[in-house]
Formats: sequence, structure tokens, C-alpha cells
Amino acid sequence: MQNKFMELVEQSSMKASVPKFEIGDTVDVHVRILEGEKERIQIFNGVVIARSGTKTREMFVVRRIVQGEGVERKFPLHSPRIADIVVKRSGKVRRAKLYYLRGLSGKAVRLKERFPASTATAAEAKAAKAERRAARAQRKVDKADRAAKLKADAAAAKAAPTEG
Repeated sequence: MQNKFMELVEQSSMKASVPKFEIGDTVDVHVRILEGEKERIQIFNGVVIARSGTKTREMFVVRRIVQGEGVERKFPLHSPRIADIVVKRSGKVRRAKLYYLRGLSGKAVRLKERFPASTATAAEAKAAKAERRAARAQRKVDKADRAAKLKADAAAAKAAPTEG
């Protein structure tokens, strides 16, 4: 019974729309900063190396290099201090946590891009994938046709008497 009450309380403090990003993505986190009476937005950009928690307790860690020194910052996903999260590029990774990046430096820190040189939407990416599959299937058919033709030509050459 208490879980239902907790869910109601958590629903009130969750953001309505959270941008979709994954581990390995390079993001710009727009953070609201209070300086006296004024409020400004500071952008912290880097690679998402970890996500943890669920619902209102969900957190993510962003790592960047500043003047040759690694800086990591942990943000609550549903915090009112976070104005926006913008995904700059998607990295291709095979781990849930990228803590191994802490031990790397220079070019070794770079991740391969998941969708290279493309700002395609999901529908466009799906259409491109279907097009590539169709082209691959057509190449298979063409290859099979060529093989059948070569086999037929070889059989015809074998069956035909040689003059000489």
C-alpha cells in the first residue's frame, strides 16, 4: 500500500518529457545556476559514462576533459536545476558503464559514432536500413543468377563436341 503513495509523490516531481540519450552519447547539459538574485544557464558538455537509479532517483554521470584534467559531474535526471539535455552525437559502446575511460587519455578516449555524419530521424534511419537490406538481397539474387549462368555455360561447353 505504501508503494502506491510513493508512486503518487514521485509522479508529481518527475519531468513530463525527458530527452532520450544513452551511455556513450555526447550531450550538452544546460544547468540553471543561481548567482545572488540572478539565474543563468551554464552548459556542461561531455560523454555520458553511467546511468543509475529509476524514476525520480535516476542519475547520470557526464565526463569531460578540461585543460587536460578529467572532470565528472553527476546529475539527477528529473532535477528542476537541469533546463535541457541536448544530444550532440551518439557513441557506439558495448558496456553499461564506461568507467574505463578514466584511465585513457588523448585520442584513445574517442568513441566511434553510432550513426556517422547523420542527423537522421528514427524513421529516416529505418528507411535507410530497409534500403540497404533490399540492395543486399538484390546482390544475392544477381550472384545466384551469375553462378547459374556460368554453370549452364560450362555444361553446354562440356556437352558440345570439340572440333579439331
